[in-house]
Amino acid sequence: MKTYVPVLSIAGSDSSGGAGIQADLKTISALGCYGMTVITATTAQNTKGVNAIHSIPASHIGEQLRAVMEDIKPKAIKIGMLDRPGVVEVLVEILKGYPEIPIVFDPVMVSTSGHKLIQDETVKAIKEKLFPLVTLLTPNMDETSILFGKEVSDLESMKAAGESLLNELPTALLIKGGHMDQSVIYDLLYSKSTGLKILKSEKINSKNVHGTGCSLSSAIAVGLALGMDMETAVAFGRDYVNQAIYYGQQIKTGNGSGPLNHFYNPQKQITNEMD
Repeated sequence: MKTYVPVLSIAGSDSSGGAGIQADLKTISALGCYGMTVITATTAQNTKGVNAIHSIPASHIGEQLRAVMEDIKPKAIKIGMLDRPGVVEVLVEILKGYPEIPIVFDPVMVSTSGHKLIQDETVKAIKEKLFPLVTLLTPNMDETSILFGKEVSDLESMKAAGESLLNELPTALLIKGGHMDQSVIYDLLYSKSTGLKILKSEKINSKNVHGTGCSLSSAIAVGLALGMDMETAVAFGRDYVNQAIYYGQQIKTGNGSGPLNHFYNPQKQITNEMD
């Protein structure tokens, strides 16, 4: 008998299919692994923004997680939207029993449209209780500002924030610089074993970047599940997302910020002409 390589996403649901649980499942599947989910909240949203958030009871989130862990133990876990301290607590209580499983935490705090997705008191619970279990933290610049407590707007402030936040984490930190308005994107990978590595890539001018952070963290989790070391997994994830943005830039989905092309295949693009 053979088996799939299982990867678990713990995150919120995006009704438009571009981010959250939906983006995670698409990414995990596109990269050849078997995706499982624990849904922390549902959102009513589309490409133009978030209209409403419905929180799943923390007890049921715990039940979802226990059910998965007892039957299909994942090789890696990606965590996204956690909107309440109680959710953090129930996840930590269960996940601390699986220290061998790498955890990639994308601290979803602000949507692409600027909608705040997290309670203020949750940040404190995340830093005190979840950070000790996290293998890699992947905040963007807005999320880094919230976690650091100071505005992060350029490469120098990214470095200052990274040096500070790494002290609160056991392993590694990837600060994403895609929000900077410049032609070259700088991501900072901090590791307690290898130090700082500055990762550069050309910025792709596309309106379709909804779910980029979710997809990147999921792709890195896939890399770790497949046995890659941290630096290789991050490079693997960044390459996948860059390709998905590139091959999705000419496709229109909705009237706002569209999704990546998760299942891109340059030889087999299937699209419909717009009326």
